[in-house]
Amino acid sequence: QVQLVESGGGLVQAGGSLRLSCAASGSFRRINAMGWYRQAPGKQRELVARITSDGSTNYATPVKGRFTISRDNAKHTVTLQMNSLKPEDTAVYYCNADVRVVVGLIERDYDYWGQGTQVAVSS
Repeated sequence: QVQLVESGGGLVQAGGSLRLSCAASGSFRRINAMGWYRQAPGKQRELVARITSDGSTNYATPVKGRFTISRDNAKHTVTLQMNSLKPEDTAVYYCNADVRVVVGLIERDYDYWGQGTQVAVSS
């Protein structure tokens, strides 16, 4: 079983910054890509940023130039630095990881999610 635990959400004024962190724990062979998604009220969950095991990144257009994703492979953590926050960034942010798990003699990739952390940006 794999657990993802997020931290760092909160309330901030527009133009401010927040840093989200997510730590993976449990039994697994390796973590492939890790990422952050968000879901605003009444909207579908959407990708914010994603990072592969070798450090390649991709960002949603609305956050490019403002958010930075990074990871520490040794600590199994992923971080999202959010700068120049806007009210439209308000959402619940979810950590996601694609994890290689060994089940018996079989290795498989599973998708895991954190419980979510609220980010609220006031105007």
